[in-house]
Amino acid sequence: MVRVKPARALMFQGTGSDVGKSLVVAGLARAFTLRGLKIMPFKPQNMSNNAAVTADGGEIGRAQALQARAAGAPLSVHMNPVLLKPQSEVGAQVVVQGRVEGNAKAAEYQILKRTLMPRVLESFGLLRNQADLVLIEGAGSASEINLRQNDIANMGFARAADVPVVLIGDIDRGGVIASLAGTRLVLDPEDAAMIRGFIVNRFRGDPALFADGMRMIGELTGWHSVGLLPHFADAARLPAEDALGLNTPSVRKAGARIRIAVPILPHISNFDDLDPLEAEPDVDLIRVRPGQVIPGDCDLVLLVGSKATIFDLRALKAAGFDVDIAAHVRRGGRVLGLCGGYQMLGKAISDPEGTEGPPGSIEGLALLDVETVLAGDKRLEAVAGASFDGISLSGYEMHIGRTTGADCRRSFATIGGNPEGAISADGRVWGTYLHGLFSDDRQRSAWLTRLGGSASGLDYEAGVDAVLDRLAGHMEKHLDLDGLLKLAR
Repeated sequence: MVRVKPARALMFQGTGSDVGKSLVVAGLARAFTLRGLKIMPFKPQNMSNNAAVTADGGEIGRAQALQARAAGAPLSVHMNPVLLKPQSEVGAQVVVQGRVEGNAKAAEYQILKRTLMPRVLESFGLLRNQADLVLIEGAGSASEINLRQNDIANMGFARAADVPVVLIGDIDRGGVIASLAGTRLVLDPEDAAMIRGFIVNRFRGDPALFADGMRMIGELTGWHSVGLLPHFADAARLPAEDALGLNTPSVRKAGARIRIAVPILPHISNFDDLDPLEAEPDVDLIRVRPGQVIPGDCDLVLLVGSKATIFDLRALKAAGFDVDIAAHVRRGGRVLGLCGGYQMLGKAISDPEGTEGPPGSIEGLALLDVETVLAGDKRLEAVAGASFDGISLSGYEMHIGRTTGADCRRSFATIGGNPEGAISADGRVWGTYLHGLFSDDRQRSAWLTRLGGSASGLDYEAGVDAVLDRLAGHMEKHLDLDGLLKLAR
């Protein structure tokens, strides 16, 4: 339904990356939705290899997918009109309104940005005609004045769309007064005038101890305090967008019967495939980094997606993970490859057109009798079907490339009546292009049983929604939501 009057809008920018912008917008999206408002999330430009397939057949950043879920809104490419997906030597793949438009190195992209603002504003206008309130997330730091020219992600967008801004600072990393006041100092006066309020995020302890700090920030900047937001521990239960989350040290779970090892490679993508496994009490999920050894007692080696498959396969071999995986298989261990991980399990990967980097090819791990050619259109589609053991499944595909070979005759799944994926002759190595496999409770339960453990009965998707509800309550308690609505225009 097209609205007669455009929605109000409010933008949330940060003093730096990872200050909690995505989480704040998700929480506010759920909180305002529970108040009866129709909310649309929006991020002009995102950089992430963790993406989601939209209802209109494109892709957006995973954070916007979570925010849309919080708002009960169907995913649209217009929620994140510019998505940069970092690759190897070629810089980043540029996705505009859900479709790949090429690759660009950093300097090239700064020039390309000049042409993107009209399409960003077009997407924003379309969303604004469908909502009561549009919650906009900035990118990186608002104080990156060296990138201000042609900016479409922060103040450039706020000025072009005439949207007021709330600035978020992270007290957990220290120096929050200086970061907020310093942002006010370095910004162009007209940019600074767009900022109407501030939030101090991730506070731990007695809020009364920082009352003077909040007052001082207001005096130094002239901005209105929206609130002091305590650390929200349950954020760890929500799908992460930033690969920085993978740097959390693995902690052995007491009583867990299943050990799953995941090699962490430079261009890992769609790593939210790991979240449902991490939530299971019977699963000890071990992130293995270069310089470490894949544990000899693990039950499954899981290779997840990659945005630069050939590059990451070289990194896997350089780290010696190929030797560890081969030894694991010789001991009777099992291996599952998802998307790029599936491609790595084959005999060879070739990229004749330079889709993910310089044209070339590489020998794979040869654990599946298949070969992959990275060419053709990108496949972006939500799917449903059944796995090789007849258990129903749902998920999505997001990949470039075609994989063929003898092991494809033993398909991993049947999707729409067609075979998908491959299984080795001994039945201990599996490969599939499907993402979201473990978010499906039926599949996750079957896999944990297959590996000698048991599922907890967790309803993963309901659990995510429950966390979003608690996050909304957190926002209602600690932020001035009525004040935010007054700031929006």
